[in-house]
Amino acid sequence: MKTIDRLHYVSQHSSEVSQIAAIQLALDAGCKWIQLRAKNQGYEEILDCAHAAKELCLIYGARLIINDHPEIAAKVAAYGLHLGLEDMPIPLARTIVGPDVIIGGTANTFTHIQARVAEGADYIGLGPFRFTTTKEKLSPILGMEGYRQILKQMRLSGLDIPVIAIGGILPEDVKGIMETGVHGVAMSGAITFAKERQRIVQSITEQQSVC
Repeated sequence: MKTIDRLHYVSQHSSEVSQIAAIQLALDAGCKWIQLRAKNQGYEEILDCAHAAKELCLIYGARLIINDHPEIAAKVAAYGLHLGLEDMPIPLARTIVGPDVIIGGTANTFTHIQARVAEGADYIGLGPFRFTTTKEKLSPILGMEGYRQILKQMRLSGLDIPVIAIGGILPEDVKGIMETGVHGVAMSGAITFAKERQRIVQSITEQQSVC
């Protein structure tokens, strides 16, 4: 059975911290699921980042997920691949990464989830919870009630797939979001730029363990 962690860390590049430095910070804080999300960078640059991220994940015993690029996921033997709504179809990506690599797919609506399940996704990244520049092409903003309604639709339809809440989530949001029935949450800047990353990651993990 494929393991889907409940806390997903999504990397980002900024003027303050590089992709690899951000991943190092997250690993030091205790994150074990690292998604390399390198937008607006060239293929070779992303491949170099992926190799470096894979080495770090091996040291820390963490799982590496590559965003958008199945060929890179295959080259670095990543644990998983995450595809956005405008990325390559999941069945085509599966022919590149093989049967054992986890594939997650972004969704914004219940209809998207149905399509992702039909495509063979292993988990859903559902959002955004609130507006975030990393998910600016997704609408509508779901908020707490959006998650409740979509998770209810899934239960009534018998859809059983792990759902990860995404998009602008802060530590203080985690308890309420988990209570909607999602499997876990994805966070980025809220971990990268936190002053007490380790304490925050530990607190999130504890909140998830009681839901």
